[in-house]
Formats: sequence, C-alpha cells, structure tokens
Amino acid sequence: MQQQSRPPQLSPARIVAFEVLEAVETDDAYANLLLPVRIGRAALSDVDARLATELTYGTLRMRGFYDRVIEIAANRPTSKIDPRVLDALRLGAHQLLSTRIPTHAAVNESVELVRRYATRSAIGFANGVLRAISRRSTDEWREDVSAEARSDDERLAELSSHPEWVIRAFRGALERDGLGDTLDELLEADNVAPVVNLIALPGVGLGEPDDYGTPNRYSPLGFTRDGEGALELDVHGGRIRVQDEGSQLAALALSRARPVVAGERWLDLCAGPGGKAVLLAAEALASGAVLDANEVIPVRADLVRSALSAVSTGIPVSVVDGRAIGEERPGYYDRILLDAPCTGLGALRRRPEARWRKSPRDVAELTRLQGELLDSAVAALRPGGILAYVTCSPHTAETHGVVKGALSRWGDTLTSLDVPTVLDGLTRHPLDLPAGPHAQLWPHRDGTDAMFIALLEKH
Repeated sequence: MQQQSRPPQLSPARIVAFEVLEAVETDDAYANLLLPVRIGRAALSDVDARLATELTYGTLRMRGFYDRVIEIAANRPTSKIDPRVLDALRLGAHQLLSTRIPTHAAVNESVELVRRYATRSAIGFANGVLRAISRRSTDEWREDVSAEARSDDERLAELSSHPEWVIRAFRGALERDGLGDTLDELLEADNVAPVVNLIALPGVGLGEPDDYGTPNRYSPLGFTRDGEGALELDVHGGRIRVQDEGSQLAALALSRARPVVAGERWLDLCAGPGGKAVLLAAEALASGAVLDANEVIPVRADLVRSALSAVSTGIPVSVVDGRAIGEERPGYYDRILLDAPCTGLGALRRRPEARWRKSPRDVAELTRLQGELLDSAVAALRPGGILAYVTCSPHTAETHGVVKGALSRWGDTLTSLDVPTVLDGLTRHPLDLPAGPHAQLWPHRDGTDAMFIALLEKH
C-alpha cells in the first residue's frame, strides 16, 4: 500500500504572523501591540521572532501591491476571496516577492495555512495562485501591475502600496514645503522598517545618550543601539525607552521653547499612551515645573500612569474629554502639549495597517475634533503661555489647516512662534527645514516620523 505524504509542518513564526494578520484585518488589532504578545505566548526563539516580525510587517506594508498581484494571478478581485485564504495568499506573496525564502517553503506552508485555518476546498485554488505568482519575478509583476493601472496615481498607489488618497495628501504636503519632487522617496521610506530609536530621560540619574548607544543626529536625548538589546522596552525602570526622534523633538520644542520659571504648570492634554508625557515629566522635574496629564480613554490613561511612574508616582492623570478642560481650568497652564488624535499617516513605517484603515471621511471628522481640542487648550492656557499643537500626520488639513482655523477664531489672542528657530536651539545638528513658523518633519529627509509641530503663544 502506498503511503500518503504528510502535509508540511507549519513553522511557529508563520502561525504567529498569520494570526496577527487575521486579527488586524478582522478585529482592527494593531500589529505593534499584538505581535509582541503573540511572540511571547508562542515562546518563539530569537530567529523565529525576527521571522514573524518580518512576515507580519512586510506583508502589511506591501499589502496593496500584493493584492493587485493576487488579483491578476487569480483572475478575480480580492473581494471575492475568502478573507482567511486572502491573508495566507498575502503572506505567501510577500515571501515569494520580497524575501529569500525558498519557493517551495513559501508555497507549501502558505497552502498549509489555508488547510488549517480556511476550507479544504480552497487548497487547490491557493496552491494554483501561489505557483502562478512564483513563476514571475518581482520586477515582472511590477511591470504587469503598472501596465494595468488606469491612471498615474493608481499606478503609483499600487506599486508603492499606498491608497490613492494618501498619495494625493502626501503630494500636497510635500509641495507646500517645496519638496514635491521627493514623493517617491517618501513612499519608499514608508515601506522600510525604521531603526529602533531610544531616549534616555533627562534629570533622572542617567548618563548621556552616548553612554548607551549611538547618539541621534538631532535629538539631544535620543540614541540608537544595535544588537539584541535594541528592542528592550523597559530599561532602567522605564527611564530608557523606545521613542521616535520626531516625538522627542515635538515634546522638547515645548519644554525648551524658552527658559522655564520654577512653579510653571504644564499639561499634556491627550497624553496616551504616555511617551511624550514621561519626557515632559522629566523635563518638568528638572526645571521646577509641575505636570498634569489627561487622557480620555481609561485603558490608555493606565498606560500613561505606567509610563509616568518611571519619573514620579505623584503626577495626576485625569480621564476627561479634553474639549472640556478649557472650561474647567481656564487660564491655568503655562505650557500645554496637544498631541492631537489624527490619521497617523506620518507613522506608516511603524503602523502600516493605518494606511488601509483611514479614508478621506476620517479627515473631516478628525479636523473638527482637532479644532475643538485646540480651542479648549487655548482657553486653558494662561496669558503668555505656550501651546504646542502636534500631529503624527502631514495631511495639510490636519496641520496647517487646523492651526490656521484656530488663529482665525482667536484673532490677536494667539501668535505663532518660529518652530524652526526653536528646534535649531536644541538639536545636535541643524534640521533642513523650510522657513517657519511651523515645522514638518519627514521620514525620507529627517529619518523621523512625519511629525508636524506648531507653537502658539497666548496674549
């Protein structure tokens, strides 16, 4: 009797990657939060953890391109493919087109994912699609996708794996800064894993950043570190932590805009999950200021408390709608950070799924909320105080548009400070920024998330 061949055994890294992709797609999970949990639960080795990370983030970043390849290979739209089968095909496409994983392993294990998680009737379909993809090189598939695009923007969107509306938003923001010819560079930077960046909090008994790694080019507190320790999230009791260099500069622009007078009251209005809040807390402690934090979502407020405990356990964290604080505490604060809820288009390197979750409709809702929060912050600011309006999005409606609206509503009450000048006074090396008053950072030029920073002074 002929012995039946056993189906291939699934690697634990692929199982973790597939389950995270499925959760991102069906439960709106965030890969950067869920993946470390699943890696720990599966007790993956360092090698498998790195593979699971590459498979998850690589597939999410290039999902738009892979979907178009799958549609051509399958001769059907992805909307007609079972979601679990589609996730397995995306994972297989990434291995075939963007890694050095052997073809047989990429195909066989992806088909086995379909066998285990989807329906047996889809096994043959998945096998056929993946083998069709494997017969052509990545460059050949890029030519096929390009040839079938109906417009230049659609072609650029599919090849760069960004929605068309995001392409247009990026183009508009870059052109405003005189950088319209760098769009391709920005899109490419979005699809490259960022360097892990850390911060050594000031004034809490640590040494200089160069005691721990390679100092950042711009942030006086940041550094990078190679090796296995680069991803440690809780070093020295949370006083060394992972934080993008752009986020560091956004907080420091407020705390170091001018000398601090002892006794100043500061507020982080939308503090979750706490990265900028803990930096402001350290800066406040070192200069004799007092920080309050607020976060409307209770779970995120707990994250803020946990982050702040690295500096002090006595920092109050309120859980109220930030739009009410201006009425509750009028003219109370000397400095306020409003890191406003936004589309997150400036951090697609780190949260690639955000590009597939947002739409132009979200921008309209968010800009309305941003304007209301900004009005509340201005009301809570004392005369002579400074407000930092920050977004992790370069979309001009969320940045210049919101600030322009506030300046119009508040008239002579508000004036803009020159952010490039403030940053030049605190960075290790000068940033190459267009003339102020505001600052827009870019991944492809500055190596940071695309943070927008405006400083407003109240009269």
